[in-house]
Amino acid sequence: MFFRELYDQALAQASYVIGCQATGEAIVVDPLRDPTPYLDVARAEGLRITHVTETHIHADFVSGARELRAASGARLYLSAEGGPGWQYGFAEQDDAVLLRDGDHIMVGNLRFDVMHTPGHTPEHLSFIVTDTPRGAGPMGILTGDFVFVGDVGRPDLLERAAGVADTMEAGARTLFQSLQRFRALPDHLQVWPGHGAGSACGKALGAVPSSTVGYEKLANWGVAETDEGAFVSAVLEGQPEPPRYFAAMKRINRDGPPVLGHPPAAPRLSASAVIAGGSSGTRWTLDMRPAAQFADGHVEGSLSLPYTKSFSTWVGSVIPVTDELVLMSDGDDESVRRAARDLSRIGFDRIIGWVDATEMLQAWRAAGHSLHTIPQIAVGDVPRQRSERAAAILDVRGRTEWDAGHIGGAIHIPLGDLRQRVDELPATPLYVHCQSGARSAVATSLLHRLGRLDAVNVGGGFAAWRATGLPVAGQDE
Repeated sequence: MFFRELYDQALAQASYVIGCQATGEAIVVDPLRDPTPYLDVARAEGLRITHVTETHIHADFVSGARELRAASGARLYLSAEGGPGWQYGFAEQDDAVLLRDGDHIMVGNLRFDVMHTPGHTPEHLSFIVTDTPRGAGPMGILTGDFVFVGDVGRPDLLERAAGVADTMEAGARTLFQSLQRFRALPDHLQVWPGHGAGSACGKALGAVPSSTVGYEKLANWGVAETDEGAFVSAVLEGQPEPPRYFAAMKRINRDGPPVLGHPPAAPRLSASAVIAGGSSGTRWTLDMRPAAQFADGHVEGSLSLPYTKSFSTWVGSVIPVTDELVLMSDGDDESVRRAARDLSRIGFDRIIGWVDATEMLQAWRAAGHSLHTIPQIAVGDVPRQRSERAAAILDVRGRTEWDAGHIGGAIHIPLGDLRQRVDELPATPLYVHCQSGARSAVATSLLHRLGRLDAVNVGGGFAAWRATGLPVAGQDE
């Protein structure tokens, strides 16, 4: 048996290539949209991808199942559980095999037993893996977004991301029942989850890539909790806001992602073409330079989105996936290619191209325009300036961060909601902060694009505010 986890740091997502070395067949579980890494692994190991499956209709990235099927000729295996609202709309068109609880898939000599584990989503499946020639019984379980290392899948996404009303508590109770089945599994089974630390599909995911059923019974709060009422309260409490793009991902993955058939392209553009195209409405210029460079001088209407681990999450939180993007970078073609790939993985298929940042800034000035700047303020100066200027403080952190402590009198609008709620802000100077200063730099640039040139970024954010000993309101007060 061949086993390989492929882990994407930006999405904190794990997919798996598992192959029967005796027959050369392989299955890929929960692939991302780019088929190349899976094809490369299979080719290097002398395997051919014959089966592609996924644990559920994903909310945090565009599924690569259809893309990999088209590239490899493999058969799709998809959940038939979950009821009429959660069926794969493309299953018949793609000649997919539909799976129900108790079914199994044979990949050469490897057996994958299907276990319906709803709660995170109604259609969710887990797969119990057995290397049949060994005769030792099951060896592990692919849990997707059902059980993580140290945590369990959140049951609130249908309501909070997909807008299906009154499903959170019912989902939590269903998840509790699914966990009863998990606890009945043999302790020695390895647990191979779909996400690690940093994913928004749970609130306390561990960074260890795998575990065992027995260890999770001891160390995972959700698996260990045997009181249903206590579990429901705990699993719904403190869940972070899902990124705004999650709702679009659910729809795209249910109805069928378009098959690109090629890596996402981002051709190089001339600065004059980008300037002529503008940056407003449904077209965005994303400035991928560090936030400090953006603050010192940038093109009017562009958005500060540094290419960091959080790049795609922030883009998806602020910009609709149907909008057009121009990437602006001081890097090279390879860094832009990686950025385009990351954006494609969350559904951004309308990338016009990229422009060199130095060239763009020079052309902008040559065209007679001034560079715009983002004013900054240190946290120690906020109280005095707030009083003198009658300024408002805007907190763009998440709800759980706000509840754990905030600046008294601040306005709370999470970054993902800011564009839709900008009209709620008072017509006074705005001092914008987050936890460390990263999200607030994005938020301040967005406010400037929306015409709020009085928005000021608070350096160091709430962490620096607390460290200075300034007063804090909220639960920690």
